[in-house]
Amino acid sequence: MLRPNKDKTKKTKLTKESITKAKGIFTYLRPYRFTFMIGWIFLVLSSSVGLLFPYLMGELLGSPNKSVSSTGDTISLMSLDNINSIALALFLLFATQSIFSFFRVVIFTNVTENALRDLRNDAFSKLIYMPMDFFNRNKVGELTSRISSDITQLQDTLKTTIAEFFRQIVIILGSIIFLLFISWKLALIMLATVPVMAIVAVFFGRFIRKLSKEAQDFSAESNSIIEEALSGISNVKSFTNEVFVLNRYKKSTTEIRDLNVKSGIWRGVFVSFIIFCLFGAIVFIIWQGLLMTQGPNPELESNGFFQFVMFTVMMGASIGSVPELYAGIQKAIGATENLMNIIQEKSERELLTGRMHPEIKGNVAFNRVSFTYPQRNDIQVLHEISFDAKTNDTIALVGSSGSGKSTIASLILNYYPLESGEILFDGNRADQIDVEHLRQHMAIVPQEVTLFGGTIHENILFGNPTASEEEIVEAAKKANAWEFISSFPDGMNTQVGDRGIQLSGGQKQRIAIARAIIKNPTILILDEATSALDSESERLVQDALEKLMVGRTSFVIAHRLSTIKKADKILVIQHGQIVESGTHDSLIMEKGVYANLVDLQGVEMS
Repeated sequence: MLRPNKDKTKKTKLTKESITKAKGIFTYLRPYRFTFMIGWIFLVLSSSVGLLFPYLMGELLGSPNKSVSSTGDTISLMSLDNINSIALALFLLFATQSIFSFFRVVIFTNVTENALRDLRNDAFSKLIYMPMDFFNRNKVGELTSRISSDITQLQDTLKTTIAEFFRQIVIILGSIIFLLFISWKLALIMLATVPVMAIVAVFFGRFIRKLSKEAQDFSAESNSIIEEALSGISNVKSFTNEVFVLNRYKKSTTEIRDLNVKSGIWRGVFVSFIIFCLFGAIVFIIWQGLLMTQGPNPELESNGFFQFVMFTVMMGASIGSVPELYAGIQKAIGATENLMNIIQEKSERELLTGRMHPEIKGNVAFNRVSFTYPQRNDIQVLHEISFDAKTNDTIALVGSSGSGKSTIASLILNYYPLESGEILFDGNRADQIDVEHLRQHMAIVPQEVTLFGGTIHENILFGNPTASEEEIVEAAKKANAWEFISSFPDGMNTQVGDRGIQLSGGQKQRIAIARAIIKNPTILILDEATSALDSESERLVQDALEKLMVGRTSFVIAHRLSTIKKADKILVIQHGQIVESGTHDSLIMEKGVYANLVDLQGVEMS
């Protein structure tokens, strides 16, 4: 059984390679480096000023003035002026730190958002120009995650995590210096106990959270067993497998129980550790400090003792937060590495494009083309395919599934580099023509139409973003789509829903045809465009396709052979090779593979 999905934003070890790739983020920070440096100045100032807080608090809590009573005894009194001065100094400290922190946060946010905007644009720009093989190798969900969750991880890190990590380091180092200055002896005692206990407590806590996470995963797994069993209850009952399913569930709940018991034991140990060791260490430091304040010649003044305690508490809190901040930076490095991997990939422009921008008239020729998909290089899909199509010809590709028909269409669109041979467009090699220029003269109407979320108007306009309203309506009419579009209350502004879910299959096909019409391509590819439609929808779509094919070089991939009887040339493909070629009538007369297929489908011979 598959385990539930887990968080894919994982920590990355700080290797030389990962750090080198992570440095790529500085490319996006560079345009804002002056502003970023000002932000760092405010960060240094706010962190440094913050170190005065425990010093002033120590003065406020423990700065007595000695005086003599009427009985001759020495007593300690706090001067009111001294109290007021220190309190005022603390308020000034807070005001100063607030101002510094405000500017630091605003500057870091502005720089981060500007840099991440540029990064988002670059990453998506790179993705949109990636070759088709890249999308065969990578899941769309993971690529989407790179643009969303990975950049969100970077956003949090650049805005807060790095600044907080630096601030805590400054506090730790500054506190140690102050502690050594106040009392080097007590500082050494403290450094040998509190930091160690704090670090142990942090890792202890992370270990317990890991156990809890494992228990949650097993709990999700047990819930999936319930869902599967109840959803498929008819199968469970028909196979009398109630006991089998119940045993699976019992095994899962036992694992949950064992993990939670284990987690409870360690949680109890953790609580005991905190109570005895960590609090004990704090008491031990205070005890030693108080001993040093006693006697006629104390080693430590009372104000120094309070300052020491305040600095120790602040340093302990900082030490406790450092591991989590460091883990966040590790995750950010992993996220940056993933994004840089995308940005550093070679795009389609680099791999497939040439420099030529010739006139595309519609003459297409395959010359001994062989092809293997990069991800399946042990299976040759096409074997020395050769054919030619003249301007305005209709070429039909016929054959069983997996014979190579759709691969030929992909190669016409220049989705992949060839293994051997060449494809010529009006005598020019495909790899010498600019890939965007070539595709601007092509359109495809696929079997599975993908419409974009938005309106019908926007989806037709996708074929030619500069088209006028009159051209959009005319394209809809030629595609036999205007009748159903105008019947909608919102007409062209009707929302199609996610992937066109609000429309029927025939309606989506006609929108796709309108999109192709408005592009006015020289070369048209129809990939089984009517295979999944009912008879009425097929008639409307086929009529629209016939209008669309007029005056263009068309490649038609078809299972229904009745739709290609008028083709100028029919190529029968088997196992990646052209086994027959000719018109409908000539192939019927040969009584070969094509005639067999026609007979099986019950198509009229003439």
